[in-house]
Amino acid sequence: MDIKPSRSVGDKNERGRRHVNNMVCSYWLRGRCNRNPCRFLHQELPQNTHYQVSNQFRKNCWQRNPDSDSKSASSLTSLDRSSGSTTPKCTSASNQSHRNNRERTLYSDQKGEWDSTNLRCSSSQTRAGSSSGNGITQKLAKLNGHIKAISGIVLPSGSEKLYTASRDGYIRVWDCHTGQCDGVVNLGGEIGSLISAGPWVFAGIKDVVKAWNIESCADLSLDGPVGQIYAMVVDHDMLFAGAENGTIYAWKPSKETNAFELATTLGGHNCAVFSLTVGGGRLYSGSLDNTIRVWDLNTLQCIHTLKEHASVVMSLVCWGPYLISCSLDQKIKVWFATEAGNLEVTYTHNEEPLYQGNGVLALFGMFDSEGKPILLCSCNDNSVRLYELPSFTERARIFAKEQVRAIQIGPGGLFFIGDGTGQVDVWKWQAEPTSLAS
Repeated sequence: MDIKPSRSVGDKNERGRRHVNNMVCSYWLRGRCNRNPCRFLHQELPQNTHYQVSNQFRKNCWQRNPDSDSKSASSLTSLDRSSGSTTPKCTSASNQSHRNNRERTLYSDQKGEWDSTNLRCSSSQTRAGSSSGNGITQKLAKLNGHIKAISGIVLPSGSEKLYTASRDGYIRVWDCHTGQCDGVVNLGGEIGSLISAGPWVFAGIKDVVKAWNIESCADLSLDGPVGQIYAMVVDHDMLFAGAENGTIYAWKPSKETNAFELATTLGGHNCAVFSLTVGGGRLYSGSLDNTIRVWDLNTLQCIHTLKEHASVVMSLVCWGPYLISCSLDQKIKVWFATEAGNLEVTYTHNEEPLYQGNGVLALFGMFDSEGKPILLCSCNDNSVRLYELPSFTERARIFAKEQVRAIQIGPGGLFFIGDGTGQVDVWKWQAEPTSLAS
């Protein structure tokens, strides 16, 4: 897959040509558009659903040791996997020092967009791009170039490049030293999901998964899926992809053919699979059919079907013995694995809407600067709410220009948020709460 150099002038002109008919209908996103025809775009998904946030490959310290982030797989079969740990693991002092040094290296350039001294978020800002929470988070930069909603953000292991994918059909490669886009990949179709595993980057588009190795430059196409790919995850040396037809496709790398071979398909969902995650030897899938299916990764058989949500299951996170799910029914549910192997809802958090019909779009887990577990929760009121667990105490709230579709974490308390306009914002946890001065 060729990465073409970015041309900022052309990108600027392309953005300048955008007009109202190229914008997604915000009322359709809420399932409330009653105009026919509508002068705004309606996407391929059925009415009353929201576009799936494709950030399901969660390489974070809720499931795996952060030490493993620095390890780069060199062979086709060395795919990153979750450890299945039941508790978050602490980082050693030497590794923390390495992470802090890496953070300073990645974001120290004084001339680039990533310079925090020039791009701090002001407390007097408008809601778009602002934060509330006594300054515990700081906006470092914003990355512009995509013209449609962000559908995936990844930091491949061993790389100093940030990859972003969008519904505009492009993957952009950002230099972490300068914050500049130094390459673009045109996949020729809407990108529904983007993940990384070791040196591999996987992008899900309609009817195919594109894969390339950033070390060997291998470029592969994984055929077999039917419809758009909305979610992907890697575990047990297998790549799982959830498709529009409700099927989960699983590929296994082959040393003999130096490619990925379709190993099996998992059927059971009646509608599109919107979310995938792994933990404790299980694969969890959330769907437009309002259910969560639990799959045994050893047998690849469905062992449970969870039906507690009343609407689309948009995102899933594993945290030790807990599964956390969110839905357009405005609820976040915490599931606990019992000794008998069943999953039961141990807590339900009702998201308070800023307007009628507020749904929860995406979840992501990380630790704050003091090592406390934080759940990032994006809602379709254009906000990302940061909750401290297990109390669900709200620590901060970030507002974007449009709904946030993708979230990813980085080293040293950094996290990235991609919204419906195509903008990616870089945020950081502050060690001490301070006011956000301009």
